[in-house]
Amino acid sequence: MKHKVTIKDVAEEAGVSVTTVSQILNGKGARFSKKTQERVLKLKEQLHYVPDFNARNLILRSSKTIGVLVPNIGNPFFSTFFRGIQTVCRNAHYLPLVLSASNDEETEEYYLSTLVERSVDGLIIASSSVTNDTIDNLLKPNRIPYLLFDQNQTHDDGDRVQVDDYQGGYIAATHLTQLGHRRIVVMLPKQPTENLQKRLRGFIDGLLADGVYFSEGRDLVYAPLTKLGGYEHTDEVLAKSPTAVFCANDELAIGLYRGLHERGLRIPDDISVMGYDNIDLDEYVTPRLTTIQQPIMELGEASARLILNRINDLEMERQLVEVPVKLIERSSTGKAK
Repeated sequence: MKHKVTIKDVAEEAGVSVTTVSQILNGKGARFSKKTQERVLKLKEQLHYVPDFNARNLILRSSKTIGVLVPNIGNPFFSTFFRGIQTVCRNAHYLPLVLSASNDEETEEYYLSTLVERSVDGLIIASSSVTNDTIDNLLKPNRIPYLLFDQNQTHDDGDRVQVDDYQGGYIAATHLTQLGHRRIVVMLPKQPTENLQKRLRGFIDGLLADGVYFSEGRDLVYAPLTKLGGYEHTDEVLAKSPTAVFCANDELAIGLYRGLHERGLRIPDDISVMGYDNIDLDEYVTPRLTTIQQPIMELGEASARLILNRINDLEMERQLVEVPVKLIERSSTGKAK
């Protein structure tokens, strides 16, 4: 089997040094004649030479790689979030690597350690279970630039992109009370991350502003943030006899849709359902889902821009971006019966 073409092969064919080839291929060959540059570039194509990643990494001391740690890549929110990261990284000639460990701390620790060993240029951390200890003991000593995304609740002074979740919860409550709803159930996980806690506080305050009292013991249903979670907890929701349900994310709402449909209930005629995120599936369920929009692509793009800024200047001041939310009113919410 023919060996992989090396930079040495290109140099020998061109009759120049390896250093000359390296500089020309890395865009630093202006001091060489046009004829030499053209010969090297032509031979690169003819020989099908592909630069060795590890060798390039050693020379440039950069892997041109961004690690992205998310809790669940199967969630449409995070797949869209990653697409935003990809767009910015592609234009900057960086390769984003997405890793998902389902909030398992040991697996996340392994992924982060491996990325550091492989000289990743920076990290975008969207997983909520990466702790201050990990940041202090692994990332900071190795001077790895990192950015914390919204739902990571470590109280850290690093760069961060976050959503105004308190306002999102408040807007959701106001929407439902203005439709006349007074018996409202909220679905969220048992151990909500800090952003979900803000979402709930905003929702409760929004209800109180319209004279509706919320009891956590009476009006909360705990469920995982998945379609299955929404589906499997349908009976718990109905046992509380609500006229409306506010789900902490859209996946919960879509799972609840199925549970309600199987029990012969119509949305919103019998019960209103509202989500949070505005994932693309919201437009394709029946009825279309009313939700609070997070600009997911823009969140990914902003995260990528901030981490690239930090890679280029480790000493710059802290970057903090807060992204607004807004109500997307569709067909799944209606007046209380």
